Amino acid sequence: MFAGGGVAFADRRAAYAGSPGLAMEWNPGGVAAFVPATAGWQAPGADSRSGGSTMTVRGMNRNVIISCAVTGAGDTAGRSEHVPVTPQQIADSALEAARAGAAIVHCHVRDPETGKGTRTVALYREVVERIREQDDEVVINLTAGMGGDLVVGPDDDPMAWQAGTDLVGGQERLAHVEAIRPDICSMDCGSLNFGNNNEVYVSTPDMLRIMAERVRELGVRPELEVFDTGNLWFAETMIHEGLIDAPYWIQLCLSIPYGTPLDVGILQAMVNRLPEEAEFTSFGLGPMQMPMAAQSVMLGGHVRVGLEDNLYLERGVLATNAQLVEKVARIVELMGASVQTPAEARQTLKLG
Repeated sequence: MFAGGGVAFADRRAAYAGSPGLAMEWNPGGVAAFVPATAGWQAPGADSRSGGSTMTVRGMNRNVIISCAVTGAGDTAGRSEHVPVTPQQIADSALEAARAGAAIVHCHVRDPETGKGTRTVALYREVVERIREQDDEVVINLTAGMGGDLVVGPDDDPMAWQAGTDLVGGQERLAHVEAIRPDICSMDCGSLNFGNNNEVYVSTPDMLRIMAERVRELGVRPELEVFDTGNLWFAETMIHEGLIDAPYWIQLCLSIPYGTPLDVGILQAMVNRLPEEAEFTSFGLGPMQMPMAAQSVMLGGHVRVGLEDNLYLERGVLATNAQLVEKVARIVELMGASVQTPAEARQTLKLG
């Protein structure tokens, strides 16, 4: 086992109205919910312990949270001079994004010497301290997804795990969250084949339950990252089991091989499954970052941009995080919506 790498998963990521049996009800927020019209009816895949589920139909979101994914852990530092690597660079870039309009900054950390993603607690602490020295309002979201990378061995010896493997349990993935207690931490809600070779991201139901219980004890809001419909099903399961408190902050991640493809129909179906108490963001990679931001708002969600997912402002022009935030803020405003301040985002997500 090769500890501390986190390379395989991150590099792959960087490289690449009614219905029968339902009655429609309108709640005070103007959100339509399709509810079972027949006693005992249950949505496909619904946990019977939850008493069934509803299908919420959302209108366009008129008050949008912008999240900025500042650096990620992929092999992007060598592809753009703007990708921050050191704690000071990451904190400075996060602060610039906040000044440009981001209410939430989502941070990984990197080894300052190699530029590769790491789980080192001291680096996370330095990033957070540097941000908080200048800004005590912006919402800080630290990844808790590192530590799930498994590179399976060759076909004749698959147990011979390869370089890039960094596989630890759920509790160890939270070491920096325990130490720092950020506003939010992300949790990847399932395992996933990554890319075309032998890379797998591992996040089992038991690991996720352990993480969810501990995150709630710490008073940190989990961001439930959903890479395919099975991930969403398990996120729903944790909600039904009482492991996640409302409002549920859900990230629908598209175009990452091999999770959910960049398909608006699939995204709409996923959004329709979300509980009424959910706030969500959806995003696409690379040149689809801005179109998917607009699509997310149209479906009732929030937006995420940043150098973790896209390096370019336009064809051939490398971006900074602040420029990406400024661009998406203009898109949101041109759509007739407003951008939430950090204080407003804290109210929306019920953060302390």
